[in-house]
Amino acid sequence: MSLIKSISGIRGTIGGRTGDNLTPIDTVKFAAAYGTWLKNNSENKKLKVVVGRDARISGKMVQELTMNTLTGLGIDVIDIDLSTTPTVEIAVPLENADGGIILTASHNPKQWNALKLLNSKGEFLDGVEGAKILEYAEQDNFNFSEVDGLGSITRKDNYMDIHIEEVLKLRLVDAEKIKKAGFKVVVDGVNSSGGIVIPQLLKKMGVEVIELYCEPNGHFPHNPEPLKEHLTDICKLVKEEKADFGIVVDPDVDRLAFIDENGEMFGEEYTLVACADYVLSKTPGNTVSNLSSSRALSDVTKKHGGKYKASAVGEVNVVKLMKDSNAVIGGEGNGGIIYPESHYGRDSLVGVGLFLTHLAEKNISVSELRKEYTAYFMSKNKIQLIPEIDVDSILKTMEEKYKNEEVSTVDGVKIDFPENWVHLRKSNTEPIIRIYTEAKSQAKADALAEDMIKEIEKIIA
Repeated sequence: MSLIKSISGIRGTIGGRTGDNLTPIDTVKFAAAYGTWLKNNSENKKLKVVVGRDARISGKMVQELTMNTLTGLGIDVIDIDLSTTPTVEIAVPLENADGGIILTASHNPKQWNALKLLNSKGEFLDGVEGAKILEYAEQDNFNFSEVDGLGSITRKDNYMDIHIEEVLKLRLVDAEKIKKAGFKVVVDGVNSSGGIVIPQLLKKMGVEVIELYCEPNGHFPHNPEPLKEHLTDICKLVKEEKADFGIVVDPDVDRLAFIDENGEMFGEEYTLVACADYVLSKTPGNTVSNLSSSRALSDVTKKHGGKYKASAVGEVNVVKLMKDSNAVIGGEGNGGIIYPESHYGRDSLVGVGLFLTHLAEKNISVSELRKEYTAYFMSKNKIQLIPEIDVDSILKTMEEKYKNEEVSTVDGVKIDFPENWVHLRKSNTEPIIRIYTEAKSQAKADALAEDMIKEIEKIIA
């Protein structure tokens, strides 16, 4: 089964049987559920929704199905077509829309697509809202509009340009300083919309750009998740071109990774750390990331006199805690930058603007910048379980065993030791326990993970 329904949306593989994959019928049903939810929770007589997509091969088909379902419900659509997740997020409030839908499966391979749902602020729905939409989808009882009440579709092709201008207007993005630095940069856009918008942003800031996989045809040339093992081509090209660094984004441009001048990974976790270091140096305050993100953000926050807090995994949880703690910057360790002065969503364009300004101000290389931050190493593992095993009971046992350490149960069980940490989480979709560890060497992180796996296996036995 390759159809996954969650509170944040629906995703699946294209083709196959209805109910098992993201077929046209499943797309229509879920779009109708979202539109019905909007109609039942708005006082506006005429609703408006922004719809955009990444460059996936199935994107146009899924977009047409989604938009026409909404118009069938009497909802007007602003079609911004080829776009990015953060672009749709900023478009919703700019259009005074009632919501937004992003058609993207993020870092998943090309056979996947998804509907990600936004509220009127351009932010992801919370758990209660998402659960209600899933309920509507299961009921499959929709009331479509009569012919005189059908919605309309208005095409607006300039929203990536608007997004770029919004980034350039940010107080802490200094295009002139970046231009004077004379950067030469390689960009891997994984043949999606990032291949358009990231080079355009860089050129607006006076950066020399070398494009790699920037044709938005949806044929991803490598696994689209921006991890080291998938990025050998750009690492090689940065060195060959003697570039100052490389920039990598995922297909919907909400995850951002950098390659240093030696063709080495800066580290996805450190994208947020570096941007936060810069922002906190100008606007002291608090930060937030999720429980599975690096301790390096906490270190940088404390250095600048702020307070760091960790949320449950999931962007909506990070955003809620950021608002509650008045965080000046936050995000996720997967390269997701959330900067409230722009909007409450992960945004690679904002990350590029902040990172390059930081680098230009310090006038050092990317590898030198990386050395300024404590080196941490992560290990990510999982234990496959049979469905009959009580995962909650296992986690409770681990919590009790380590009660004398600093333990968080906000999302699974996270145990903070003086020199390292482990985070144990159960999956919502399959019988597994995810085990994330971090330490000051890869060997120590791997060893900690192995120890935890052995402990859990003893409990199961």
